[in-house]
Amino acid sequence: MRIFLTGATGFIGSALVPELIAAGHQVIGMTRSDAGAQALADAGAEVHRGTLEDTPSLREGAAKADAVIHAAFDHDFSNFVANCEKDQRAIAALGSALAGSDRPLLITSGTGMGSGEHGEPASEDVFNPHHANPRIASELAGNALLEAGINVSVMRLPQVHNPFRQGLISPLIAIAREKGVVAYVGEGRNRWPAGHLSDVVRLYRLAIEKRKPGARYHAVGEMGVSSRDIAESLGRGLNLPVVSISQEEAAAHFGWMGMFVGLDMPASSELTQARLGWKPTGPTLIADLDEARYM
Repeated sequence: MRIFLTGATGFIGSALVPELIAAGHQVIGMTRSDAGAQALADAGAEVHRGTLEDTPSLREGAAKADAVIHAAFDHDFSNFVANCEKDQRAIAALGSALAGSDRPLLITSGTGMGSGEHGEPASEDVFNPHHANPRIASELAGNALLEAGINVSVMRLPQVHNPFRQGLISPLIAIAREKGVVAYVGEGRNRWPAGHLSDVVRLYRLAIEKRKPGARYHAVGEMGVSSRDIAESLGRGLNLPVVSISQEEAAAHFGWMGMFVGLDMPASSELTQARLGWKPTGPTLIADLDEARYM
């Protein structure tokens, strides 16, 4: 397939390009920069200039493809609500170019969107249109397209990691350096799900090849890694003390990250593994954190 990929030069996208090409697909990668264009050309992808804000460029890229993977997202979490609304508009634009066809669109969300009401691990089959997390805007946009006859499926991401980047944990490293301590909230029992980058990009490929309308997949290799285990690994790597703080202190200590650090967000990928034959095999989150180069 000719696959239009947004976020093609990002953390996930830059690993997804060779995964798709190695499987025999042609990739049209979107980028805004000359450096990104060169990287895509060097990787064997066709270059498409565009941005998330430029909806005509999104429609143009989708129109010339057999399938679309939307992996881009503006990760400035200080403007999280606005960026979720921007993602909603981008998904609507991509879907509009696929109307009247069976060409698949795979969008990206977070595993938290699958959280139930009683503390169970997030599940692929849970869809709550009234979810409090602003990221539900992405899935609402996808659901609207699905109801309009567009072939949309959803990839929900945990903390995606390798030794160089680890999702929301990467900004925690910067905060720890600034504060001089690595902190966790309370007893540190709250958990974050994780998935190794190599497993995640393989799952994106399997999902777009499956082309199943309405499917939701969880790119989860580990159901939940405790915040205390994460903090202790960071403490070892940064050679900083590890301390517990109260939930009331979290906002002042973590800034915008305060809304995330105390959340218990375990997530299952049991249904994903059964439906796609996907088995995560990459290193664990703690293994990658212990291997990270902090200095």
